Amino acid sequence: MLCSLLSPCVTVGGNPCVHVPPRCWSMAWLSPAIPGERGSCPARGSFPAVFWGCSGSGSRVSQNPRKNPHDQSPGSPHPQTPRTPPGMGTQSSLGPSNHAFPRDELDPLHCRGRGPDRRDPSNLNINDVLGNYSLTLIDALDTLAVMGNSSEFQKAVKLVIDTVSFDKDSTVQVFEATIRVLGSLLSAHIIITDSKQPFGDMTIKDYDNELLHLAHDLAVRLLPAFENTKTGIPYPRVNLKKGVPPDSHNETCTAGAGSLLVEFGILSRLLGDSTFEWVARRAVKALWSLRSNNTGLLGNVVNIQTGHWVGKQSGLGAGSDSFYEYLLKSYILFGEKEDLEMFNAAYQNIQNHLRRGREACNEGEGDPPLYVNVNMYTGQLMNTWIDSLQAFFPGLQVLIGDVEDAICLHAFYYAIWKRYGALPERYNWQLQAPDVPFYPLRPELVESTYLLYQATKNPFYLHVGMDILQSLEKYTKAKCGYATLHHVVEKTKEDRMESFFLSETCKYLYLLFDEENPVHKSGNKFMFTTEGHVVSVDERFRSSLWEDILPAEGDSSHKTKATELKAANFSSNCNRVPDERRYLLPLKSNYMRQIDRMVGLI
Repeated sequence: MLCSLLSPCVTVGGNPCVHVPPRCWSMAWLSPAIPGERGSCPARGSFPAVFWGCSGSGSRVSQNPRKNPHDQSPGSPHPQTPRTPPGMGTQSSLGPSNHAFPRDELDPLHCRGRGPDRRDPSNLNINDVLGNYSLTLIDALDTLAVMGNSSEFQKAVKLVIDTVSFDKDSTVQVFEATIRVLGSLLSAHIIITDSKQPFGDMTIKDYDNELLHLAHDLAVRLLPAFENTKTGIPYPRVNLKKGVPPDSHNETCTAGAGSLLVEFGILSRLLGDSTFEWVARRAVKALWSLRSNNTGLLGNVVNIQTGHWVGKQSGLGAGSDSFYEYLLKSYILFGEKEDLEMFNAAYQNIQNHLRRGREACNEGEGDPPLYVNVNMYTGQLMNTWIDSLQAFFPGLQVLIGDVEDAICLHAFYYAIWKRYGALPERYNWQLQAPDVPFYPLRPELVESTYLLYQATKNPFYLHVGMDILQSLEKYTKAKCGYATLHHVVEKTKEDRMESFFLSETCKYLYLLFDEENPVHKSGNKFMFTTEGHVVSVDERFRSSLWEDILPAEGDSSHKTKATELKAANFSSNCNRVPDERRYLLPLKSNYMRQIDRMVGLI
């Protein structure tokens, strides 16, 4: 069953997701003049992976465990429900021109813009993302629309049309340019041209598909990454003016190469040109063909010429995360049955080899469920850390209806947040301490919180959102925006605000509290990309203008109806969360305390 933000709850196969009449609060917070950036490439967190087109980012940790605001005394079934999110502004103007425009990011401590590091081309943490194309302005476009700020949205779109060019001597990561820039341009174009205008009047006077043309131009400049590769898996980086650099590495990460299909597929179907979807789908199938015959797992770094796995770690975080996400979301959007088949097989292999702990989340004895990093060939444990990107996985589980398992895994990441007031980039669950202690304002925990609330309507997740919001205000707020935490224990800051803070973190927090938002109430069906860009789930995306662009084996390429979607874990699905539990803690108190002990909270 598919329990997705498509409605907020979509029924599939006659099984309704948990749904209650919408409750109440509306909140809009986004401080003006705050550009930033984010990416969920497998690159975030593994520093050695920087050479594989998978640059890392960070988070911080706070020393003093805070009291759990959701503790209930015995017999008290209703947690206190937050009424108003305190301390945050209610402006939805990004004001990007105040400090950062036309540069890519805002330095929130010094109130100035930041672009590529021209003095040090090897600084991939910056140069993979910043392409000298007003990144934050573009990445935040649909956030303005979701917040209903038509005047700022229209102003920002006109600014992009008038000033942005991709004819730049910039070498960028294909993955980052795709999810942050291409995806946002397509999302904004769809919003502008939607005849229903669900977010209010977001139309642009005399609009002539300029954002679609910009998206097409960018995608054409990314295509050289797919050339001269023996496997069909793309190079990790491309120069927007010159193509693949002559000194380019032949190694790339699974998520970076295999998470392009949603954006490239949308572009192909809007243009009626199969080229873009064809190359992206070919890369996915090439990676899929390289999985282990023994476990069915994929590694995290592969040689694009030989197909040899350079990184043999199989996990749900950096290097792998969005590959699995886009198998499912490509199916949701395009209806290609083969995408669903790959996802279900991958999900089952993940359950078989990565999942540790007791079988059921809310029943039985044993350790809490946890997904670990293993060797792709043997399934043996490779290390004892998890990274913050893995916090996206409960949200993905919600989309397939595995809500009970999502509840448990989310509780684990939230316990880490409670301890430090942020998620460290890497957390060692054996040592109960951060391995990599920075926090770059990542959205994954917020995203999963939002999706779990949509699926369960349990006020507990509003408390979680309030806790996250208050932590951001207390520890990351800076003079001109919100800053990366250099160290989650010491709470020292770095002068960087990545663009995903606006495109995802703020958007998911806003939507968590704004139950009357058109995303939830307009009757339209929406899906979020891995960068949080809103895309309408539309029949036109399920109707390709060509036949068999990449022939599949047998009859598996035919399009399916949503009723055919089933979670691979059939023992757990959306309607296992009964109505009477809606106002209780989603996880039994003894299991909640067990997780708190596991992360050193008690």
